[in-house]
Formats: sequence, structure tokens, C-alpha cells
Amino acid sequence: MDSLYITTDGKIKGEGNTIYFVNEKEKRSFPVQNIKEIVCMGQVSLTSGAISYLLKRGVPVHFFNRYGNYEGSLFPKFREYYGEIVVRQAEHYLDYGKRMYIARQIVDGLKHNILKNLRYYLKRGKEVKSSIEKIEKVETDTESITQLMNREGRIWSYYYDTFDETYKAFPLERREYRPPINEMNALISFGNALLYVTTLSEIYHTPLYPGISYLHEPEVRRFSLALDIADIFKPVIVERVLSSLINNNMIKNSDFRIEGGYYLKNRAKKKFLQVYNEKLETTVFDRKLGRNVSYKTLIRMEAYKLVRHVTGKGKYRSLRRWW
Repeated sequence: MDSLYITTDGKIKGEGNTIYFVNEKEKRSFPVQNIKEIVCMGQVSLTSGAISYLLKRGVPVHFFNRYGNYEGSLFPKFREYYGEIVVRQAEHYLDYGKRMYIARQIVDGLKHNILKNLRYYLKRGKEVKSSIEKIEKVETDTESITQLMNREGRIWSYYYDTFDETYKAFPLERREYRPPINEMNALISFGNALLYVTTLSEIYHTPLYPGISYLHEPEVRRFSLALDIADIFKPVIVERVLSSLINNNMIKNSDFRIEGGYYLKNRAKKKFLQVYNEKLETTVFDRKLGRNVSYKTLIRMEAYKLVRHVTGKGKYRSLRRWW
């Protein structure tokens, strides 16, 4: 058990080497040595003993509100935190040419992975050819981060234009998430939020500081490096989870509630989390390593590629899905 997902209200307590989740209906125990992160989807409180123990064990805790929106994280100190690497990260942010190189790699990676998905659908008779051609024409060799962000936004817009063709059961109409205007927008937003915290947890296990980013501007409320890396994996992980849920009829209209916007009910969150976790544990063969690696491991490997790049030990090339 790498990730512990808590979808009901209650309290997390620490007793000895065990973490307990307690509410009016149950008391469940979880050996902390098997947990790498905790994701709380309900109204969950932690006792001081649980907080102290989780921090000592290096287990981050992420909090979502009842609408499935990310609220914040409880982070242990960065145990592999290296001052020199943070300085190198900052140098690559402050040097505009170096920053642009990394930012372009991120957009080139997500562009490749989006096109990989669309060509898959094209072979299966979906009418996505015009969107493929539009995305192929989007150039990432811009002179500024602002221009590059605009090009990235154009790529995502062309991509989302295909969703009504590929997922007819839940029309997207347009991408709108504040609040989500329909079921598909709710699914995308929930998946993106999950991927953000997964990416954040994987960065924690590297020497990188998650507040220094290259495509996204560093933010006060979020760790923006996680936004950078997560963008590369959205077509690889989130969209494939949506495909499994929708094409296997696991999600229905009755799985959503409307409260000023569309949000997943608790049972739908559980279904999503099950498929999402299965996708993270899915493995692919890495020819360079000569072994299978999980999707979650690929995220951490992406972070380590940045470590090698900023320290001058390698040239960063973002993940391009080869399978």
C-alpha cells in the first residue's frame, strides 16, 4: 500500500507504530511502514500524535474538500533536501534561456503524449484528424514564457475539442472548472487534482524543491514544479483513467451531484480512485533500464531527470510515451 485514500469523515490517530482511522462506524489500522502518502477526501482531522509520527516517518498528507478540490498538504521536512541543487534549480529559473529550454521540453512532452492518444483514436475510426493537424502545427519555439503558455493552452484546447467525439456519453462542450459545468469537466478536474498530489509526493522523494518551476510561474498557494511535471503526464494517466471509467460504464450520470457546479459523489470518487491507483501501478518496459517500471515510478524518474539536468550531469528531455 503506497497511497492511503480516505474518502469518509473521521480522525487519524497514532498509537505506537500504527496509524488508526476512526469514526462513528469503524476503527481501521494501517501500518505506517507500508504507506508513502495519505490523501484525505473527507473532513479528516489528525491528532498531534499522528501528525508527529507521520512527519517523522516522512509521510505527506494531502487534503481535498468535499467537492474534490485540492486544499493543501501537510509536509514533512524535505529529507533529501540539498541546498546546492536548490541553488542550481534557481539558476535555471533566473537564466531565461535555461528556463525556456526546460519549459519547451515540458510542452513538447505533453504535445507528443496528446498526439499519441489522438492517433490511437484515429486508428479506431474517431474523427480527430483535424485536431491532430492543428496540434502538429503549434510551434513551441517561442521567445517568451507567456507565448509558450499561450501555445500550451492552444494545444489543450484542440485536445479537449476531441472529447465530444471520443467520449459521447459525457459531452465536454468546453473546458470549464471554476466550477465544473458538467460531468466531464468534473472528472477531468478531479483527475488533474489527484495527479498533482501524486506528482508532489514523488518530488518529495527527490532532492528537488517543488516551489521552483519553469513553465508555470512559482506560486504561493501551490508547489508549481508539480504543475510542470504533472502536465506531461495528464494525457498518459488522467485521460486513460477517464477512458477506462467511461468506456467500461463504471461512471453514470447519477454519480454526480449539482451544487453550483458538477461534483463527484463519494461512490464515484471511490471508483475513480480504484482505477487511478491501478493505472499508477501499471508497468511498462523501459529499454534503457532493461526492466518494467510503474507509471508512478516514471513520474519520479522525470523529477530525477531534472536533477541531472540542473547539476550538469545530463540533458533534460521530457517523457515521450513510447508504448
